[in-house]
Amino acid sequence: MNALLQRLEAMFPLRYSVMVLCGFGVLLALFSLVAFRVGWLALLVCAALLAVGVHDLRQTRHAVLRNYPVIGHLRFLLEFIRPELRQYFIESDSEATPFSRAQRLLVYQRAEGEASNRPFGTQLDVGRQGHEWVNHSMAPTRLPTHDFRLWIGGTPGQPSASVQPCSRPYHASVFNISALSFGALSANAIMALNKGARLGGFAHDTGEGSISEHHRLHGGDLIWEIGSGYFGCRHDDGTFSERRFVANACDPQVKMIEIKLSQGAGPGHGGVLPAPKVTAEIAAARGVPLGQDCISPSSHSAFSTPLELMQFVARLRRLSGGKPTGFKLCIGHPWEWFALVKAMLETGITPDFIVVDGAEGGTGAAPLEFSDHVGAPLQEGLLLVHNTLIGVNLRSRISIGAAGKVVSAFDIVRLLALGADWCNAGRGFMMALGCIQSQTCHTGRCPTGVTTQDPMRQRGLVVPDKAERVRNFHRSTLHALKELVQAAGLHHPGELNAHHIVRRLTDTDVRLLSNLVLQVAPGALLGSLSSQHKVFRSYWPLASAHSFQIGAGEVKTA
Repeated sequence: MNALLQRLEAMFPLRYSVMVLCGFGVLLALFSLVAFRVGWLALLVCAALLAVGVHDLRQTRHAVLRNYPVIGHLRFLLEFIRPELRQYFIESDSEATPFSRAQRLLVYQRAEGEASNRPFGTQLDVGRQGHEWVNHSMAPTRLPTHDFRLWIGGTPGQPSASVQPCSRPYHASVFNISALSFGALSANAIMALNKGARLGGFAHDTGEGSISEHHRLHGGDLIWEIGSGYFGCRHDDGTFSERRFVANACDPQVKMIEIKLSQGAGPGHGGVLPAPKVTAEIAAARGVPLGQDCISPSSHSAFSTPLELMQFVARLRRLSGGKPTGFKLCIGHPWEWFALVKAMLETGITPDFIVVDGAEGGTGAAPLEFSDHVGAPLQEGLLLVHNTLIGVNLRSRISIGAAGKVVSAFDIVRLLALGADWCNAGRGFMMALGCIQSQTCHTGRCPTGVTTQDPMRQRGLVVPDKAERVRNFHRSTLHALKELVQAAGLHHPGELNAHHIVRRLTDTDVRLLSNLVLQVAPGALLGSLSSQHKVFRSYWPLASAHSFQIGAGEVKTA
């Protein structure tokens, strides 16, 4: 019997059986039509499947389909829906990446105005290495509001000490929307985010895609991000245009100007928005030709040295009428960051703020190697920026924002304790809009209408409803932040520092973060470096305000 089956398999493999059955179905349906005049539907279905099978045998791209005609498509179907099957039926609440189900659920609950309390104790393993917590006080405070704010660019009565100082400081929330460009996000998503920002009294970063009509519709506060493509302020050849910059920067809705040097998603990598995706709306917002590739170069053309960057900061601050002006970067070569600081010291020009983007951040698609292996994570980047500015006595003149996987009040507390003044969130606010982490952002097939330019898919995102969710998420997160600050016995999140956070190292050893992370004394980098961390001893002497290149001499091992 086995020999017979093997002979049959050799003559006509069983893997073709589904295709053969489709052929029999066609013959049977034809007989039914001739004899009984019924079976049109069966004939169409079987004929279509048979045609698919014939095509599978003739095509050369997929070996699976050539060997398993018709039925081989089941493999691709299961692969297509695998993320959803895993997300809904297999994964635990804490294992998914980049955001766990527990993190996503927290955002959804707060966005919908539901209680985010959890019964029966923590689900976290408090004994695992790396677990962190906030030390609480036996004398907790009671604060009147969760609307925590800070002045960026000095204060109304006291401008910063920078050359050409800011004259229109911004009173910002400690929690704002990170850079999300129109084009990467849909029109409805941009409108909902901006309306939510206006309702909640916080800021919305435009991303490098510039200011679109959708940003302007509801009047929420904007942080205008200017990337290397100078979208919204460019000449036809892609260089910076003063005239077009002034036209946008002087809009009262624009509160701050942010120069994007690099970002967590793909630092050091340019980008291309292909011509078919450059719609009339995107072309108008970015100031680029319709129907042509929209290119973001990997570097700026308006400056080529640290000194020129500082002069560009001062120039934009002047042209904007004195609005807070700064830059965003993901830390890469430490000597390049040190070169920027030396340029601040040499020129007396300081940015009003610096946003540190962590390599774990990123709301858009980027090459895998860049997402996984390029750029410093937020903790290391933030610590280096914060401590360097302390070490040269410039920290009081420059506010620091931090962005990278921020979704909870504890995330904010931790970053403020490490040196940030405020936090930005991109993916957290996308989830507040309804994002389900399908990770199809770059395909145009976003199931919730957040990251697609397909008008039919965008219809699923109803702006008034999602704007309320955005406001609710912001308000509920800051309310939770207030409770953490009160529990620590403090009066404002700005009082947090590294000795408020504890980390477990082993089963029997826990340490305050203040005993684990980099800390530099005020002015310490202006004198001898012999007692400083190796990164300062190795790279600070090699950095120059006149060039991003490393100085003469051998690079010491950090």
